[in-house]
Amino acid sequence: MIKVLVTVASKHGATRGIAEAIAEELTAEHLSVEVKPADEVKTLVGIDAVVLGSAVYAGSWLPEARAFAFRHYEALALMPIWAFSSGPLGDDPAPMDEPERLIAPLSDLKVREHQVFVGMLNMADLTIPERLVAKAVHAPQGDFRDWEEIRDWACTIARTLRAELEFDRA
Repeated sequence: MIKVLVTVASKHGATRGIAEAIAEELTAEHLSVEVKPADEVKTLVGIDAVVLGSAVYAGSWLPEARAFAFRHYEALALMPIWAFSSGPLGDDPAPMDEPERLIAPLSDLKVREHQVFVGMLNMADLTIPERLVAKAVHAPQGDFRDWEEIRDWACTIARTLRAELEFDRA
């Protein structure tokens, strides 16, 4: 069975929610899936593919996601990788500048696709300095994640993996 690691760096849990939805869809597509925070992954032995995601703060991935890519670079170079970022907010979010820059820690690796998903903001989850920044930039509050888009992307990953890896093993 194809084994996929869905690993994520999430500051307040919204990006983790996206990772869990991706994992649920991959599991429904008959793949073996493990979900782990990026800073808790010790090895990629036995993993066939990785989906790596991070929340975006101040235009960058969280340090845990960047450190994961650095720590596991050699193993990642040998397997299919998909990446996602979570960050823009609102019903009509402004696109993030230079999505390729977000996944710079993976720049030398063959990332199959990088998807940017709209995020979520709950002021109650933020620290005082984060609240001040959110208010200063007039960040909209609410859950703007598009679950259908997230699940569709996961289904595409599952179909691609099954077609490629099962063909290789035949």
